[in-house]
Amino acid sequence: MSSGEETSQRQDLSPTVLTTDMEHAAKEFFDELAELYDPAHRERDIGDESFYRELAMNADGPVLEVGCGTGRIYLELLSAGVDADGFDISEGMLQVLEDKATERELDAFVWRDDMREFEVAREYDLVIMPFRTFLHNLSVEDQLATLERCREALRPGGRLALNVFTPNFETICETYGKPDTWTFIHQGEEYQVTDVTDFVDEVEQITASTRRITRDGRTVSKATFELSLLSRREFELLLRTSGWSDWTFYGGFSGDELETAGQEMVLIAER
Repeated sequence: MSSGEETSQRQDLSPTVLTTDMEHAAKEFFDELAELYDPAHRERDIGDESFYRELAMNADGPVLEVGCGTGRIYLELLSAGVDADGFDISEGMLQVLEDKATERELDAFVWRDDMREFEVAREYDLVIMPFRTFLHNLSVEDQLATLERCREALRPGGRLALNVFTPNFETICETYGKPDTWTFIHQGEEYQVTDVTDFVDEVEQITASTRRITRDGRTVSKATFELSLLSRREFELLLRTSGWSDWTFYGGFSGDELETAGQEMVLIAER
């Protein structure tokens, strides 16, 4: 198949554009910080890149990334020869992804969409949702809607892979309400990042994190996002309710058992 024919075929599979305003709570945060997102996170890798790349390379069909952001994972999949698509709620993040893809001469196929409402014309073997994207769903309704949409995007026997942090009450007591600060260099200038996280609803276990980025003492960007804390038991109830046939939880990206709150909670679920 020629490259022109392949591009035309992929365009025929392009999803229907949503008619809603898609005002997801996370959109404003990522649009605001898109330009500085990559340099601000360059030294704060949680070690997931090789995990998702290996899963994608072993998939028996196309791969979809939900919340592809600036392409930290997605572009690595393309570089490895994976047939991968992706979407994100933020136009700003997608623009950064597309600019990076052009620089690397990669053929990115991404679009703007909402994980709670997306529909696709293509059938995927693997759906991935890296870097705790799922936690941006703040209500049970949104959590179930996202899991149902991911399940519908998969072929029978296809898999969903995602990761979230395991709630750690020692960390909550020691760090919530206190600033977490680090610096990074971008285009020869030093920037300082200050994150402050605290509960906005302890009953519903909703947290809010405000990020301020400054340069030479002046604020260049400030935004807030909210996350919903989820335990393993709550996740299992969501999976049962949304129709998944089987699932496994791991503690981190090396296949260890999930035993402590200090581990990253990694989920692989089968349709």
